[in-house]
Amino acid sequence: MEEKKVSLFKMVSFTVCGIVVLDTFVAPAVMGVSSISVWLLTTILFFVPYGLINAELGAAYPEDGGIYLWVKRAFGEFQATLVAWFYWVNVAFWMPAVFIAFTTWFSLAFAPNLGTWSSSIITIAMCWVIVYIGIRGADLSVTMTNIAAIIKVGVLLVFGVLGVVYAATKGVANDFSLASFAIDFNFDTIAYSSAIVYNLLGFELISSIASQVEEPGKNIPKMTILAGVLIAGLYIVGTFGVLVAIPADQLDPLDGFFYAIKELCSVFGPGQEIAFSIVIAATLLTLVSNMISWTLGGVEVLDEAEFTKYTKVLGHRHPKYDTPDYSYILMGVISTVLIVINFSLGESANEAFWTILSFSFLVFFLPYLWLFPAAVKLRITDPDTPRPYKIPGGMFGLCLSAFLGFAFIALGCFLLFFTGEGFDPLYHGTLVIGTGLTTLFGVHLYRLSHKQASV
Repeated sequence: MEEKKVSLFKMVSFTVCGIVVLDTFVAPAVMGVSSISVWLLTTILFFVPYGLINAELGAAYPEDGGIYLWVKRAFGEFQATLVAWFYWVNVAFWMPAVFIAFTTWFSLAFAPNLGTWSSSIITIAMCWVIVYIGIRGADLSVTMTNIAAIIKVGVLLVFGVLGVVYAATKGVANDFSLASFAIDFNFDTIAYSSAIVYNLLGFELISSIASQVEEPGKNIPKMTILAGVLIAGLYIVGTFGVLVAIPADQLDPLDGFFYAIKELCSVFGPGQEIAFSIVIAATLLTLVSNMISWTLGGVEVLDEAEFTKYTKVLGHRHPKYDTPDYSYILMGVISTVLIVINFSLGESANEAFWTILSFSFLVFFLPYLWLFPAAVKLRITDPDTPRPYKIPGGMFGLCLSAFLGFAFIALGCFLLFFTGEGFDPLYHGTLVIGTGLTTLFGVHLYRLSHKQASV
């Protein structure tokens, strides 16, 4: 039986589901209405070049592995191994934060008396739901993200529609005059621009399963355009809704989404609680789908790395689904340990936990430092590979796109070290030592595979 391919619609849905993140997009809105202008500027200077590069590489090299494969072709197995390892391990550290947000919002909306250990059980259970779905294979993961992508689009459109209704009936919480859209180019603006970059990453996810994509040479560039326009528009509409409902100086970067939608639903009058419950339930589902996209991408990228063929854990395949099941399980174990630490130590663990999360953000940015130079090198050293799509402007257009993409990612890495509170041994030590140890472990995995391959 011929394998069913991932259609253009499913590709767009999968990418929208992976990139649009409802639990973190609110943070830049603390800048006020000018944050909408920053979203637009960052979209033009980063998101567009980043999307174009992924379109060219994804169309030219339609093989499983995505970013790992591109870096391997450009710079060799060693650097590609580090990229695959960074890509996978950041998801394992990120998943606890997503499901802690899930449990927190669930508790605030539906179970205000939920205890600490009940919260921890729900959080851990959600991680293992993701593991189960991943082991079942890409087809189930893509199908679920398609459904969730439609819901995610709906939630952000609700933000926009309710924002307009709220503004017409109750006024706006912030100044929306033309002058308020002007960007003040200070440190905060640059820092939040990096936060926006974080929310825009994920175009390469679909290329991790490129062999399962229908006509990748034609459809990956189309997907990039369609998904890119939709994603940028949704983020801006969502930001508008938040700023209509909540004054920027009262906006909580972590829970701002929750309280903004609660305030916007007040336009329903007596039915506001029902409307709010429906929107929050839909939002919780999107958090689950977001992790489905990233765990699939992270595991599939790692699975293509050479060293997985020589390790009993990461190289193991499920007897029925032929998926790298132990890779998913190990991700679940790491997430569970972090969740138990967070809930068992209570408030005293929060600082350490969010420090580890910041470290995972740094690790998350690192693979992209290779992505942009790889695109330029492959155009030069591999000119014979057919490129169904090329970035407009020839070599100049490619180099400009790569430069802009690399600059934004490098700046994001740099800004993670600035907290506004001076030197913090725990925070800065974790970023430096944690990244160093993670890198050394990646080097060890490469040497292990190199040694085994020569036996």
